[in-house]
Parts: sequence; C-alpha cells; structure tokens
Amino acid sequence: MSAPSTFLKNTAVLAAGSALAGIGYAAIIERNAFVVREVTMPVLSPGSSPLKVLHISDIHMLPKQRRKQAWLRELARFEPDLVVNTGDNLSHPKAVPAVVQALGDLLSVPGVFVFGSNDYFGPRLKNPANYLTKPDHRVHGEPLPWQDLRAAFTERGWLDMTHTRRDLEVAGLRIAAAGVDDPHLSRDRYDTIAGPASPVANLTLGMTHSPEPRVLDRFAADGYQLVMAGHTHGGQLCLPFYGAIVTNCDLDRSRAKGASQWGTHTQLHVSAGIGTSPFYPVRFCCRPEATLLTLVAAPIGGHDAGARAGQSYPTVSAR
Repeated sequence: MSAPSTFLKNTAVLAAGSALAGIGYAAIIERNAFVVREVTMPVLSPGSSPLKVLHISDIHMLPKQRRKQAWLRELARFEPDLVVNTGDNLSHPKAVPAVVQALGDLLSVPGVFVFGSNDYFGPRLKNPANYLTKPDHRVHGEPLPWQDLRAAFTERGWLDMTHTRRDLEVAGLRIAAAGVDDPHLSRDRYDTIAGPASPVANLTLGMTHSPEPRVLDRFAADGYQLVMAGHTHGGQLCLPFYGAIVTNCDLDRSRAKGASQWGTHTQLHVSAGIGTSPFYPVRFCCRPEATLLTLVAAPIGGHDAGARAGQSYPTVSAR
C-alpha cells in the first residue's frame, strides 16, 4: 500500500475513533454529570431581603433512571425558599411516581410550575437531522398522565401557574406570579393573564416552558421583573467557543441558557435542563443542571443592572 493511501486510511480510522469516543462521552459521561449552578440576579424591589430560588426544568424522567432520581433528592439540601419548575418532567407514562419520589422534600417547599410538551405527550423517534434543519417540526407521541402529575404537585402545595396570576408570600416577600401554557405546542394564551404586573410586589415573576420571544415580549411589556423558562436544554449539543447550535425555538443562541436582559427592565433566566429525550440521550459541552438563583434587590433606579453569574459546582455525587 502506498504512503498516501496508508495516511488516508489512518486518518479515517482516527477520525472514526474520535467520533465514537465523543459520542460515548456525550451519552455516558456528560449526560449524567449533573451540576448545580449558582447565579445572583438583582431583580427584587429596592430594600427587599434576598430570596433563594431553585429553578428546575426538563427532567424528562424515565422510571429506571436511578442516578438522576438520587441526584434530584439531594437538591433539598440547598434549602431554597421557592422552587420554580418550568416543565417537561416526564418521558414515560409510568414516570409520575419516579418524579414525585425524586423531588421528595422539595415538594414541601413553596413551589410554582407550568407544563411543557413532554408533560402532555411522550417523545417519539424522529429524524435527528430535524434538530438542526427543522427545529419547529412537531411529532407527538402517546399522551402522558399530566393530570396525575398536576394532582401530585398541587396536593403537596405547589401552585399550577398555567394561564393563572397569583399573589403569594415567600420568606416574608410578596411575589406576584403569572404563567402560560407551553408555547412550543402553541398552547399559550397570554391574553388570559395580560395586564400590568403588581407594582407593590417584591418580585414579579413570569413563567413559560418554551422561551418564545412573542411571550417574553408580553411579559416585558407588562412589567415583569423576571421571566423563567426551560425547553432549550441549553442547546444540548454545543461546540467549544461557539455555544449552542440551536435552541429548538425562536430564541437566539446566545440566550440558550443562563441569565440575560430582555428589554429594558426584565431579566430572563433559561434553564439548561436536567434530562434528554430517551431517543437522543446525549449532551456535549452542556451539562445537565439545576440552578440556585439568589435574587437580591435591584439598584435604585431600575432592574436593568444585569446578572452576576457565580461559579458552577457539582452536587453530592449520586450512585
């Protein structure tokens, strides 16, 4: 065999081996490398005491995911004042007990939630190229028991924010919250909650599963200080020095996860999520996460000072 042919063959073998190693890392290691990220956001009304909020999203639970369930049970040790769940808890019709048991003591903490598409419908196998070329393509699987999950959450005291406005008191602070159903399924009906956010609340909080700009604009126009969402998985497959390839919605890539400014007075926080579709169980340069937000008073004169991201760190290891 000639030297050029040998070189090409060796290069092809090396490339194939690197690709397989990358897939193995993304499927076995990183998708199970759960992390809690800390962020401080100055969004509360001036003079407010700090509020610890745990943001969880996109659990995509399967009944036998013991490692994920054990990690979720450890989150209660962070002792949040409020839990915000922005949907996609399920990936299997028998996953409700696993979700409820894994959340465990967190269900005794004040909580609010909205649902996502994978609370209503199970995932289905589809062309993976659609992830890049047709992010708006919809393929629904079997109906999931979201009513059972809703009943389990509300029986423990969590509040369903779907097309609802509520005032609640948490840690001595008044929170005016509102939420919409999943825009990814075009189930959002913002007009049902439209109107100026409460001017006397310490925090005005908007919630949506998919961070579609049309919904974010409405929350911002109504004066909400903070909007929280999930759905993007942080891009799920990211590239070094580039970030998310797509967001699976109309949100721009730069906001695929974390805190950012939306408009003049509204802060946005998008969770990178905890799980994946069972058909594409990979993450690359995008660890599965929950976020511990420390909300503090905004500077006098506005809520547009931005967010200060803290250091990410792993939680207690789970077996």
